Amino acid sequence: MEELKTDKKAFIEGFILLYDLHTALFANVIKDVSEKDAHKRLDTKANHIAWLAGSLVQERFDLANALNIDQQQKAATLFEGHKGIQDGLTYPALESFKEDWDRISPLLRTALLAVSQEKLDSSIEMPDGEMTFFDWVFFIVHRESYCIGQIGLWRRLLGYEAMKYPMEGEKK
Repeated sequence: MEELKTDKKAFIEGFILLYDLHTALFANVIKDVSEKDAHKRLDTKANHIAWLAGSLVQERFDLANALNIDQQQKAATLFEGHKGIQDGLTYPALESFKEDWDRISPLLRTALLAVSQEKLDSSIEMPDGEMTFFDWVFFIVHRESYCIGQIGLWRRLLGYEAMKYPMEGEKK
């Protein structure tokens, strides 16, 4: 990926708009989904809602840890190291993931707004190579959109009403 030749810190403010939307959408997309349905894969190998929700929470905690917020979600061992879905395992309740999401989101938001240009420019090792911290933040924000969309699709496939978007003023 070609590196941006501009102040990356300014882009973080744009990311925060999506971050805030995702923060609100997470609660909306898992709303009223039963624990039984959260584990359904409909005879596919697709990731189910419980895994997607926990994975989203884990990514926020991983990013927070990289910004010196020393906390972890209650189900961290199920997701650490970008662990994929584990067949036959019952994942924690969606409410547990929501509690962890609500706990880490304001802390991470504050840290993202305070992140230095130097940190954004720093390199981090990833399994497939190296990327800047800025690129990692960008990837995580994109991945949140993708995973929330997957959960939204699962809602419809399982017979739930479509996810509701927050109206202006309802966003956190």
